[in-house]
Amino acid sequence: METFTFYNPTKLIYGIDQTDELAAQLPKDAKILLVYGGGSIKKNGLYDKALTQLDKAGATVTELAGIEPNPRLKTVRRGIELCLENDIDFILAVGGGSVIDATKAIAVGAKFDGDIWDIITKKETATGALPFGTILTLAATGSEMNAGSVITNWDTNEKIGWGSPHSFPTFSILDPKNTVSVPRDQTVYGMVDMMSHVLEAYFNRVENTPLQDRICESILTTVMETAPKLLDDLDNLEHRGTILYCGTMALNGVTQMGARGDWGSHNIEHAVSAVSDIPHAGGLAIIFPHWLRNSIDDNPKPHVQLATRVFGVDPEGKSDQEVAEEGIQKLSEFWTSLGAPNRLADYDINESQVDRMAGIAAANGEFGRYRVLDKDKTAKILTDAL
Repeated sequence: METFTFYNPTKLIYGIDQTDELAAQLPKDAKILLVYGGGSIKKNGLYDKALTQLDKAGATVTELAGIEPNPRLKTVRRGIELCLENDIDFILAVGGGSVIDATKAIAVGAKFDGDIWDIITKKETATGALPFGTILTLAATGSEMNAGSVITNWDTNEKIGWGSPHSFPTFSILDPKNTVSVPRDQTVYGMVDMMSHVLEAYFNRVENTPLQDRICESILTTVMETAPKLLDDLDNLEHRGTILYCGTMALNGVTQMGARGDWGSHNIEHAVSAVSDIPHAGGLAIIFPHWLRNSIDDNPKPHVQLATRVFGVDPEGKSDQEVAEEGIQKLSEFWTSLGAPNRLADYDINESQVDRMAGIAAANGEFGRYRVLDKDKTAKILTDAL
């Protein structure tokens, strides 16, 4: 296990009807920017609940609606302008990971004397941020309890992950009721996303990580046990709550204490969706199994452990390669059984786009901590995934 320092200042407020605790978490009589997505919160009543709580706290509210599923730089810049124009004190993100990711960039950008893109591209360092809180509506990214954010610059076809000690939410409200209206396909994508986060952490080069491994395995098995039951009963608050908590635990830093994961699959998917604008988790469901197949030779041990412990593969009479491949097949079949895609062709992506996507993924050189990838190795994974 590597030396580590764990820091996570986000206050997590979990439970049914905990949305009613919002006013108590907000600064009194503040000027607040309310950030949300395409309007689903108005259909399910959450928008009115949030406004009631904002009014209770004496807030003056400015709204930024229309955050995209892959949040755009231009929208972030508009949010920063609104903060400066309205002397905003606090930001409230109501939505899923995309809304929260955009809010993080807005919060940091509002306290930076320059272009937020320079921070996202790591040319500059964040110096502060407006405080912000979240009401989560989608179990998926874990952005509600970490400092990470992913922003897309559509003008340059770049989709970049970044983070700062200043970009943690001050609080996040996880009320299972707020996820009940999430449709089946987005529910599926959310579960694929959180499992992918765990798998990224699981594949690392660090020795002696028995507890980290077991934490990862427990999240994976909990999602896999709950997913079919939730999809059979999308209104079930117990199942919604379990998945909601799994998504947070998958990427709040706990799984990577002392063992940083690979994150190569995410980098490849970012390149794919920067060009084709596909759903992030849809891309991961396709790419991750092929990344796994291409990394067995590097070190089969974690592959075998995953296959036997999580996917129930019987190793008797089989080589490590065979056990690993059987586990990967079971993972892919599980995601497909939920309704996730398994080929890039499902999104009309073809061989003519592979070179461009691989080039974007490797634009800053080799990447990946468990399996180091360059453009050619990335192109092979993408080609295999067609």
